[in-house]
Amino acid sequence: MALQWMILACVVAAEAAVAALLTLPAPRAVRKQIVGFTSMLLQPFAGILPFAAFQLLDIYWKNEHRLMCTSEICTADERIRFEKSMFKAQRNVILCVSACLLYWCIYRICKYNKDIKALEEIEKHLKEE
Repeated sequence: MALQWMILACVVAAEAAVAALLTLPAPRAVRKQIVGFTSMLLQPFAGILPFAAFQLLDIYWKNEHRLMCTSEICTADERIRFEKSMFKAQRNVILCVSACLLYWCIYRICKYNKDIKALEEIEKHLKEE
């Protein structure tokens, strides 16, 4: 069960690195290459969105059907196991939401850079006339 969370953690780390790379100041030629390469990768990486959504649904289903350990009849070990599973579920929710949010941020940054490039070309064309 930990493999999907390891994959999701690696994807979030890669998305964070790409987002940081896109927001760093760079010369126009370098920025153009980075944005072009990232834009090509956005469509295949969109598969992380349904994967994260499915994982969120899985966490929700497990949370709804989890045995509650809130009364005094629970032993200390059961209470610790319950709290540990709750912390893991909360961590995994944060991981899923951050994967979706980082993907959206990367998409918007690429779109803004493409819009800026298009506006610069329009401005250049209007100056030539």
